[in-house]
Amino acid sequence: MHSYIINASIQIVPIVRDKHPYEWVDEAIAIIQQSGIKYKVGPFATVIEGTYADVMRVIDDVNEYLYQKGCEEWISNVQIQIRSGGDITGDEKTAKHELH
Repeated sequence: MHSYIINASIQIVPIVRDKHPYEWVDEAIAIIQQSGIKYKVGPFATVIEGTYADVMRVIDDVNEYLYQKGCEEWISNVQIQIRSGGDITGDEKTAKHELH
């Protein structure tokens, strides 16, 4: 895959009873924060941005963390946008909607 910037959203939906699902989500967000990749936490998903390899690594790291820490079950909703000929950023897609 190319090395242009792509963006993705990842939403973790824990299906658990061991603790409040938000606690698992907070731990997943911490993995994203520690990755060094550009991110923005939203109320339903977290948007991440970087090269294809970096974005996929972070998605894998989140799922691996949940597995290793014993999360019983979860859904990972992932959307990825890739542009073949150049970068695609979240800012590019949302700039016209920002408050001025």
